[in-house]
Amino acid sequence: MTAVRRYGITLPGAPGSHGPPTVIVVYLTSDLTADGRPVYADDSGAFRVQITDEDVAQPLTDTVSPSGGRGQEQCLHAEALPPPGGADGAGLSQR
Repeated sequence: MTAVRRYGITLPGAPGSHGPPTVIVVYLTSDLTADGRPVYADDSGAFRVQITDEDVAQPLTDTVSPSGGRGQEQCLHAEALPPPGGADGAGLSQR
């Protein structure tokens, strides 16, 4: 099975603020976790996650949360996204 090339990760709003969630797009990298799972990262490379078989994103210990959660997020919803430019990947040259 081919690995999904990008996911949308839903980050909760700041605790106690009732702020809306934020969706961050992460892309497949060439890195692997210690147990062999692919590593996904945002555009900056600072937010890094592994995706479980149940579509749960688990932030890696060396990651910086874009939501300011300071590593509090342990189980985040991950949604597989189609390739940029459509199913055939044509149109956009992003990753």
